[in-house]
Amino acid sequence: MDVPPGECRQCWTHAYDKSIHRRLRPREDCPQCVDHMKNGHGSHVVPKNKSTWW
Repeated sequence: MDVPPGECRQCWTHAYDKSIHRRLRPREDCPQCVDHMKNGHGSHVVPKNKSTWW
């Protein structure tokens, strides 16, 4: 699954790959998602393509 430019790799895969959260019980938080929300994206963001508009 290709992550679009400007998006966070971890956020994108955790949102669109259902197998990651399948093992969690109902109402159980994903520890990686919680850690990611607390600590931010860091270097997980895919760089955007350089704009040629300006």
